Amino acid sequence: MEWLINLFTTTDSVAHITLLYAIVIAVGVFLGKIKIGGISLGVTFVLFAGIAAGHIGFTAPTNILSFIQDFGLILFVFMIGLQVGPGFFESFRKGGVTLNVLSAAMILLNIIVMFICYYVFFDTSNPENLPMMVGTLYGAVTNTPGLGAANEALTTVFSNGNVPQIASGYACAYPLGVLGIIGATIAVKYICRIKLDKEEHQLSLEEEVNTAVKPHFMHIKVTNSYLEDRTIAQVHEFLNRDFVCTRILHEGHVSTPKGGSRLHIGDLLFVVCAEDDAEPIIAFIGPEIEVDWKKQDEPMISKRILVTRSSINGKTLGQMHFPSVYGVNVTRVTRQGMELFASPSLALQVGDRIMVVGPTDSVNRVASVMGNSIKRLEAPNIATIFVGIMLGILFGSLPVAIHGIPVPLKLGIAGGPLIIAILIGRYGYKMRLVTYTTSSANMMLREIGLVLFLASVGVKAGNGFWDTVVQGDGLKYVYTGFLITVIPILIIGTIARLKYKFNYFTIMGMLAGTCTDPPALAYANSVCSKDAPAIGYSTVYPLSMFLRIFTAQIIVLFFCGM
Repeated sequence: MEWLINLFTTTDSVAHITLLYAIVIAVGVFLGKIKIGGISLGVTFVLFAGIAAGHIGFTAPTNILSFIQDFGLILFVFMIGLQVGPGFFESFRKGGVTLNVLSAAMILLNIIVMFICYYVFFDTSNPENLPMMVGTLYGAVTNTPGLGAANEALTTVFSNGNVPQIASGYACAYPLGVLGIIGATIAVKYICRIKLDKEEHQLSLEEEVNTAVKPHFMHIKVTNSYLEDRTIAQVHEFLNRDFVCTRILHEGHVSTPKGGSRLHIGDLLFVVCAEDDAEPIIAFIGPEIEVDWKKQDEPMISKRILVTRSSINGKTLGQMHFPSVYGVNVTRVTRQGMELFASPSLALQVGDRIMVVGPTDSVNRVASVMGNSIKRLEAPNIATIFVGIMLGILFGSLPVAIHGIPVPLKLGIAGGPLIIAILIGRYGYKMRLVTYTTSSANMMLREIGLVLFLASVGVKAGNGFWDTVVQGDGLKYVYTGFLITVIPILIIGTIARLKYKFNYFTIMGMLAGTCTDPPALAYANSVCSKDAPAIGYSTVYPLSMFLRIFTAQIIVLFFCGM
């Protein structure tokens, strides 16, 4: 049995360190799946498992823990950047500007409430109290990348090695933060006297108003003598309107036309066009008629199509003219596991999955244009990831001297890779970087980075966690964290409703996205049958994630170093 004892006690052996991380991560993940009241802490429970391991002395050398912690953080934030990058700039379009402004205001309020709690409840002469409140802030808003960024910045400020273990404050505030986000969102409903059924009905009405952008299907008889023996391509040129003819009935024979197909008087056409173009097309070609040829008309289908053709890279949905040219609707675009608006200005990238709705032949035609070949995307683009991490580390290490700050300002190993990843995710194709990573691969790398980071932070904080909670300010971290969570949500949620008249379900998604909190989004989706919560979440998530990470470092470097 001596070999087993040595395995658990020889802290500097590779086997011991590997066993430590395996046990902490496995236990944390399994316990994180336990739901209480339908809510679970998820993978974040790895932090608590690490704290327990560190408390009982199951640990590893500090330098090894620090390396794995920092590497996990880099991997985590870089994959987040790749995920949010494609939608980062698009999130500012139209109504998204207001939602992002509200989101940024809420992040600022979180910070203001944190400072108020710090000056009211804590001894400001103790240099460790403000860093601990920063940890409490990020536990209150359930934002782990922010904790990592703050932790990394603290190593610069506290250069003597005596870095405050802010994970204790994070751990104290996190559980009530998850509940507080959902509870405060529900409270907004009662404050603003919102009826959920009315909000659903309003969303349905808005969808009906948008039917004008959907394709118009019609049967037309060719009666214009000018079109005799003219090709469909010539008709397009004459009309200067976008439409697609999917069927021609000529002398009893049904065929699928091409640009060079010729029209004749009396031909029956099945035409798909933009609704606004229907009348000019009818006026030019011939009257709309009833035709009993439904057996030849293919039924409407919906299909996810994969963009794999490099020539599509960078083209916007508007430039593709899907409704009018192909007779289909693109309802949404999935990129790096994230649902994006299918707005005309959204630029497509290799690896996007577009949801296409329309007739079978039209959908198949779009699939051919897009490529839709999974084999082209099977090879992982490891080079792009590590080139990006290399550039991110270099960028994050650039020192910027600012008067009044004791140390130069750096984006660090969290902010640098995040910004570079966002830029690569959005513009990488212009530098001939294949930025596509499958959703599952992105999630895997991101989760590996996250659990390595959480396990390391937990083990390092475990030694003094019990003293912090029981004998120290643990209770203060709990109730101040609750205030940091609830007050900004109540203020911003009410303003979004009463001043800007946003639908409540959109507000729910916006609040969840600002806190980057999936459980809150899951709750919002459970009470709404529409996509409004997901739209609100995805609109503010990219900027919120960036601001959470960036402000963590700003707070530490500007205030904790004084």
